[in-house]
Amino acid sequence: MISLEQLADVATTAGDAIMAVYATNFDVDTKQDDSPVTAADMAAHRRIVGSLTRLTPDIPILSEESASVPWPTRRAWQRYWLVDPLDGTKEFIKRNGEFTVNIALIEGGRATCSVVHAPALHETFVASAERGALWRQGGGEFAPITVRAVPSGGATVAVSKSHRNAATQTFLDALGPHTPEAIGSSLKLCRIAQGRADAYPRLGPTSEWDIASGQCVLEQAGGGVITADGNPLMYNQKESILNPFFLAIGDQEYPWPALPG
Repeated sequence: MISLEQLADVATTAGDAIMAVYATNFDVDTKQDDSPVTAADMAAHRRIVGSLTRLTPDIPILSEESASVPWPTRRAWQRYWLVDPLDGTKEFIKRNGEFTVNIALIEGGRATCSVVHAPALHETFVASAERGALWRQGGGEFAPITVRAVPSGGATVAVSKSHRNAATQTFLDALGPHTPEAIGSSLKLCRIAQGRADAYPRLGPTSEWDIASGQCVLEQAGGGVITADGNPLMYNQKESILNPFFLAIGDQEYPWPALPG
């Protein structure tokens, strides 16, 4: 099976392709769902699919940029790669650096190992049940990361740089004293895993490939991603690839407000 170091190399190679486009005056196109796409998305997708096909030829791949796998086929998958080649395309277009490469191995509906690579920030997160959650800066060594208890002064809550709605504000009002921090892409989950933030309420649409890799990092760091029914967010359970509302948390003993049902 592929090692976390190999998985990090796959994401880093994709990140190199992204940064090559980042350095140009790139064009922005619009997909059928009105979301933006650039040449970087496709360049990263091709590198990831090529690498994973070579390293794990028997494991199917579901990528945001090749998501047309029929549900009758996909529902039979017990093990597959779930990929977002460029998470945070809007952040990429804004050139704020907070975009990531997301790759997760899904087994039995759960993300069991993953990588989140932020090429512009030179940060890489990896996780598995065997090795826990790890982080490295640049080409350094991977070091363990863990969530923190919510500080006495209140939680730091990661909020989207590009998506904010009334339901999220209602949750924040119910939370009481807190510090909001705008963070892009799946870095929100990873900052909780590092103990740099405490929660991320997502009360709007996301796709499965947006969250799985960061969820794995967060869970292996001691946190969780829970839905309104109190259960962990699961994958490949239905035809739609849209996630239900969820709350990502570090401190699982803290009295977080309930999510809307």
